[in-house]
Amino acid sequence: MDARHAQYLYELGITVWQRRELLNDSRLSPSDNTDISSASRETSVTVMDWPALEQAVKACTACGLRAGCTQTVFGVGNRRAEWLVIGEAPGADEDKQGEPFVGRAGQLLNSMLVAIGLQREQVYIANILKCRPPGNRDPKPEEAELCRPFLERQIALIQPRLILALGRIAAQNLLATDTPIGRLRGQVHQLHGIPVVVTYHPAYLLRSPGEKRKAWADLQFAVRTLKDGHA
Repeated sequence: MDARHAQYLYELGITVWQRRELLNDSRLSPSDNTDISSASRETSVTVMDWPALEQAVKACTACGLRAGCTQTVFGVGNRRAEWLVIGEAPGADEDKQGEPFVGRAGQLLNSMLVAIGLQREQVYIANILKCRPPGNRDPKPEEAELCRPFLERQIALIQPRLILALGRIAAQNLLATDTPIGRLRGQVHQLHGIPVVVTYHPAYLLRSPGEKRKAWADLQFAVRTLKDGHA
């Protein structure tokens, strides 16, 4: 996040956490946190480690969704994963458990990963939004924009070899496009030099099981992308 975003967080009064570099201590404690209103405006998400980033997500009220959800859904999995899987937003089950893709769609995602030789624990799973939109509606553009710095920092910390975008909303937000998902599939896109492969959201596949064959083709394409040295 650049200085403009840092200033925006400052104006919103969002709490951020940071290390005391003078102590050379990577651990965070209550005494290590500081409100951005009293910190340097240069303090930004881009310098946060995992504990600081997670605390910042929990404290964020920028888009207003936090007030209506049970808890934030930060992300889960291997923080050194080669595969980063990104969906759109938490649903009801995710909101209750604080973990992405834990309902029926999550079970299908697990099966999709196993089909290409991956366990859920081997990948990292996150969403465009960290809070559940009311009624599971689609994320609004401004909500996705305000939440984007957190996801960008996760990407920077993980440094995945490939990003798998699940569904139209995730793909269009990540790639800053309004191109239909049907035209985004089957191509290697790029985000900060990282290959991005697009496929259907597991929830959509539950509603439209006839499209599972296409999703399987997308997964095979993603595997080939890694093997062919695109990542």
